[in-house]
Amino acid sequence: MIFIAASALSINACAQFDSKPASTCAQDWQMSDKQLQGVWTGSVAGSEETARMMLGPHPEWEGNVKGSISRPGSSHPMVGDVNEGTVTLEESADGSRITATWLGEVVDGSCGTEIHGNYQEGENDPPRAFIMRKAQP
Repeated sequence: MIFIAASALSINACAQFDSKPASTCAQDWQMSDKQLQGVWTGSVAGSEETARMMLGPHPEWEGNVKGSISRPGSSHPMVGDVNEGTVTLEESADGSRITATWLGEVVDGSCGTEIHGNYQEGENDPPRAFIMRKAQP
């Protein structure tokens, strides 16, 4: 009886481990500004801070997003777009000049929920790798 129970647990554990979520992306799926809207978290190599981006439709420029990026102790305006699969986000510490740029690509199979790329703060700083993940639609 103990052997049967142990075998049942083993089979159940293997089934859970082997199961893979089916990709729900359409074969011809492409990232657009609509998928960029929502709440995202972002991390940059070399920094322990996690940024939170809240993006919605830009009220003046169709096909663009507008919102904010928040880090512990600060919040800045952010705008961006998607052009041929490349995501560009620009943040501004003073509300008028671009102070950092996020330039990335959607991770294959993520259906627009994960973006990897390069973050550059200031013109003379070297780019650093970033990962963005969608937290909420």
